[in-house]
Amino acid sequence: MLTRENAQHFLESDLYLGGIYEEAVMKVYGVIMAGGGGTRFWPLSRHTMPKQLLNLSGKDRMINETVDRIATIADKKDIFIVTNVDQVPGMQAAVTVTGRVEPDHILAEPSARNTAACIGYAAMEIIKKYGDGIMTIFPSDHFIRDQKAFEKVLRFACEVADKEECLVTLGIAPTFPCTGYGYIKFEKAVGDDLRACRVLEFKEKPDIKKAEEYVASGDYAWNSGMFVWKASVILDQMKTLLPDVYECIEKIGDAMGTPDEKRVIGGIYPTIPSISIDYGIMEKASDVRVISADMGWSDVGSWDNLGEIYEEDEEGNVFAGDHLAIDTKGCITYSEKRLITTIGVSDLIVVETEDAILVCDKSRAQDVKLAVEELKAHGRSELL
Repeated sequence: MLTRENAQHFLESDLYLGGIYEEAVMKVYGVIMAGGGGTRFWPLSRHTMPKQLLNLSGKDRMINETVDRIATIADKKDIFIVTNVDQVPGMQAAVTVTGRVEPDHILAEPSARNTAACIGYAAMEIIKKYGDGIMTIFPSDHFIRDQKAFEKVLRFACEVADKEECLVTLGIAPTFPCTGYGYIKFEKAVGDDLRACRVLEFKEKPDIKKAEEYVASGDYAWNSGMFVWKASVILDQMKTLLPDVYECIEKIGDAMGTPDEKRVIGGIYPTIPSISIDYGIMEKASDVRVISADMGWSDVGSWDNLGEIYEEDEEGNVFAGDHLAIDTKGCITYSEKRLITTIGVSDLIVVETEDAILVCDKSRAQDVKLAVEELKAHGRSELL
């Protein structure tokens, strides 16, 4: 910790988190969860080149945008990515070649075991090899419009996690009654604009009536899936609340830094119980805080969310790539090379890639993953 006497250099550095200088926050790590398959963005997203490795915005790959977003809080040498072993080559090409993330900071999961295992693995890696610190944890595929607001919230969350040694989740102040997000009910608190409120309950994705009630009450935030806590604190919580998961992570930790590390990870990781951090820890822990804020956040989870990245035209259409629209309303088109022409249609998603075309009613965007399941069932691996 820094004292009054030696704090000036820290106050002037890029990593100052805006807190009380007598007791500045400890070292901050960035952890990006990037092992998902992005099946709802098929046919563009594939197993070895999933959504997080794609350039959906036209500016950069989503993973690179995520790294750059958090690099103002955590030094790039302290950023880790957890991904599927099959995606490591693509990830290295995206973030290592460009100098964003150290090669040994890409942690490869031999199999997908959900977010509790992912976060536990990263926490153990940090504790064993680099020392305790604040973990700031993010999905790899979100879009945030207001970078300054994001940094302000994240700095405050780091201060809370450091001083209170609690679990912190970043919530999003709802702007409309969305049925596609989970909600967090919190205890109201009086104070500054940013408040770390105690979490009362996590709610699954609601129907429209419930969503309207949640938003009208002012007692709920959208669940963003972004977390802040000390590595030591989350491992202690895991030991108490998810002992079966912790036992596996501990064995992996014992092998870290030894010649057996890779072999032990390969043998134990597939046996870790598959459970989400929300269900396994967040819904059961006694001291969870949520910081609700408006930062222009969007979970770019499926094709119908593309409007969060691209501006809609006057007819509510979103076009990425070459297009010609005649009497077209509320459609989304994405083309890699060829022209997409729409005439007299509404509320459609049309996606063109080199080897596949998707045509989908916009209301069924979440069901694109069903096409992936069907292709898998029919042995069409060349399209996956």
